[in-house]
Amino acid sequence: MELLRDSIPMVSLAVSAAALYARAVSSRLRPGFPRLAALLPVVAFLAAAPLAFSSSATTRGMAAFFLAWLGVFKVALLAAGLGPLDPALPVLPFLFTAALPVKLMTNRGGSGSGTRPAGEAAAASKRPAPAFLVSCAAKVAVVAALLRAYRFKDRLPLYARLAMYGVHMYCFFDLLLPCIAAAAGALGMEAEPQFDLPYLASSLRDFWGRRWNLVVPAVLRPSVYGPVRARAGRAAGVLATFLVSGLMHEVMVCYLTLRPPTGEMAAFFLIHGACCVAEGWCAARGWPPTPPRPVATLLVVAFVAGTAFWLFFPPINRDGGDEVLLEEWTAVAAFVGDAGRKLFQ
Repeated sequence: MELLRDSIPMVSLAVSAAALYARAVSSRLRPGFPRLAALLPVVAFLAAAPLAFSSSATTRGMAAFFLAWLGVFKVALLAAGLGPLDPALPVLPFLFTAALPVKLMTNRGGSGSGTRPAGEAAAASKRPAPAFLVSCAAKVAVVAALLRAYRFKDRLPLYARLAMYGVHMYCFFDLLLPCIAAAAGALGMEAEPQFDLPYLASSLRDFWGRRWNLVVPAVLRPSVYGPVRARAGRAAGVLATFLVSGLMHEVMVCYLTLRPPTGEMAAFFLIHGACCVAEGWCAARGWPPTPPRPVATLLVVAFVAGTAFWLFFPPINRDGGDEVLLEEWTAVAAFVGDAGRKLFQ
């Protein structure tokens, strides 16, 4: 691990080698226990790799999301012959899918609750280039403004600061994931969009299933929701999916902060899972009457924000965790600003 320490290129090479091994093994072994046993070293490596980034909480957290969560789940699904990884994929799409939070387009319709057919997702992903660039520029401007506003955060109420963190997190992910998808497109691959205007969600099921960070439901649906639903019904499948998501968020916070879990993330997602089940039950019975869409959207945003302020952000911000992240973000912004000034001088 010393060779990989704080080296993005070396970790990337090691992950690529592990993915190539997984592809070679899977092409020779049928899905089942023998393939799983052969892939366990890859699972162990992906779980440990984020710890190579000991000096940067941001990089460690992102690597944990890419590798220790999504990567491990994708490899586990590969062992069962499911999921986005397939040994029949060409090398480059296989590596891209294994190492990064993308879901490449397929010709099949989605399965499970809250999915859209691939054709519909493709249409959603083909936004006009000017609109995409304007959206990216707006998010860059928002992040830049937030970084400047953080200088005065001690004068702001707690909830104002937490709201800023939430907007920052959304803008960051909605910049990062489309950039990764654009890189896939430049290499001849087409990736499904991962965000779809989550602030316009008309229900919690709409928010989590169709609009927010869709690469996560893409791996949880076949690994958790589908099997549990087949045995115990839709409600149990939804609750199990949110529980696993909550547990994995607990793990992500451990990677990010290097502190033991507190259970708050798990509670956040269990509450949302239970509310999604109740929402579906009420919708099936037509009670209470559906409010106008603007009112429904406002209620969803208020509920997501309120529960996030209560349970999602505290384990990240506790013991000065937010200060560490803000220092790193400020340093990155200063580096990018200096590089831009030198480029245009």
